[in-house]
Amino acid sequence: MFSITVAAVVFGIVFLAELPDKTALAGLMLGTRYRASYVFAGVAAAFAVHVALAIAAGSVLTLLPHRVVQGVVAVLFLAGAAVLLLKKDDGEEEINKPADQSFWKVAGAGFSLILVAEFGDLTQIMTANLAARYEDPLSVGVGAVLALWAVAGLGILGGRTLLKYVPMKLITKIAALVMLAMAGFTLYEVIAG
Repeated sequence: MFSITVAAVVFGIVFLAELPDKTALAGLMLGTRYRASYVFAGVAAAFAVHVALAIAAGSVLTLLPHRVVQGVVAVLFLAGAAVLLLKKDDGEEEINKPADQSFWKVAGAGFSLILVAEFGDLTQIMTANLAARYEDPLSVGVGAVLALWAVAGLGILGGRTLLKYVPMKLITKIAALVMLAMAGFTLYEVIAG
């Protein structure tokens, strides 16, 4: 059964964690060079694959004893918060410009860039954790995909404007605090049994 609450929680966590990611900047760069709808089609497809892999990994975690999974999830949330708080901005990624502006070339470039850049990324690991935590792959998957698509859309269409009003450091700190709260709540559940 689909849970709007779980999907909304996952959306918020993944959205905040993905905003400061380099892939949002890559989407912005692609969106300024190519037709936005073509870029979004490729990026959206890559994020759907990204989430499907994360959900599959999270579903495997649910086969372990519940307390062990909760402990692992809490530690991974803490690690994710630490990564967000300690990461340094290491510049923009190199984007290879397709030879033409055809749908398949542009969408393929967006798909390839995001699929490779996001593989094993923090949001993929978080999505797997959330799938294990809630044991609701559909709700987690929908929330995560919608969050990633929203960030991609913002990056492609209006990332520069957003960053004029909301500093990236603030977005990163909010995402880290949300992850710390999730870690604390999960640890409480482990201890309380």
